[in-house]
Amino acid sequence: MPNAVDTYLDHNATTPVRPEAAEAVVEAMSRHGNASSVHRFGRLVRHTVDEAREAVAVLVGVSAANVIFMSGGTEANNQALRGHDGHAGPVIVSAVEHDSVLAAADAKRIPVDARGVVRLDALENLLAETTGSALVSVMLSNNETGVLQPVGGVVALARNHGARVHCDAIQGAGKIDVSFDALGVDMMSLSAHKLGGPQGVGALIVRDGLDIEPLLRGGGQERRRRAGTENVPGIAGFGAAARAAQRDLEDFARLAELRDGMEARLRAAAPDLVVHGAEAERLPNTGCLGLPGISAELQVMQLDLAGVAVSAGSACSSGKVTPSHVLRAMGLDEEAARSAI
Repeated sequence: MPNAVDTYLDHNATTPVRPEAAEAVVEAMSRHGNASSVHRFGRLVRHTVDEAREAVAVLVGVSAANVIFMSGGTEANNQALRGHDGHAGPVIVSAVEHDSVLAAADAKRIPVDARGVVRLDALENLLAETTGSALVSVMLSNNETGVLQPVGGVVALARNHGARVHCDAIQGAGKIDVSFDALGVDMMSLSAHKLGGPQGVGALIVRDGLDIEPLLRGGGQERRRRAGTENVPGIAGFGAAARAAQRDLEDFARLAELRDGMEARLRAAAPDLVVHGAEAERLPNTGCLGLPGISAELQVMQLDLAGVAVSAGSACSSGKVTPSHVLRAMGLDEEAARSAI
């Protein structure tokens, strides 16, 4: 076997830390002091947090006051679905959401079409059947297929029925241009390690005037919206990664050409290959490939032995290779859902 060249293609699970982010983490760790303390040491640390908050805000086009730092995307999604106030109606989520949304609430599910795109007609029917103020959660882009969702259409329907909208933008932010105001949502989840920041830090963006019930209590941090001493090194790295991602958006868009070329060559080599979601608009860096008759687990292991790292399904499945709920929701049978990477 020839010497394998390590090729890391699993960026939707986690992206390698950007040098700017690593430097920011190290610099933040050299400072001592609690960001809530009023002495000079505390104020210097608070300044680090404030600078990072501004950078994350700029990435999605909001004011720094709209940014609540969290321990990651999972907490942000749980906070959004479980902490909204005045909630008297059901939670409605798309069938292809990340597990951190699907498991956060007992929710009605919006079906998707064969491309993996949310069916707006089905959402309209679900909203028409609801009583009280519903919360709708639809991701911006899917972590397995890269398929972009019609969030603007979701918001328009939700507004007609007095519903709020949360958007998990974790996979999209830093890869495509994301504007909180343009989407028109009420809440948006972000995660640092999907755009070159450190793991273990994320954010929930909350629109002006919307009060949410905090999941974590016991301190006045994050304007009393999320208790606990801030993860300052992680937040500093998040801010640095957000600035770098904003700068590199145009370069990132060129990855679509590389992805399309790769898929074309693979199709030529394996005519049975299926590219799931290829008929829909996708993130430029994401392809979901199915090889009929060859399990995803075997594909992942063989590619790993050849020095190529890929995923089968979500990386948040505790290392287990199981049939993709995303592909099943798109209408694929279990065997086909078990053969995609």
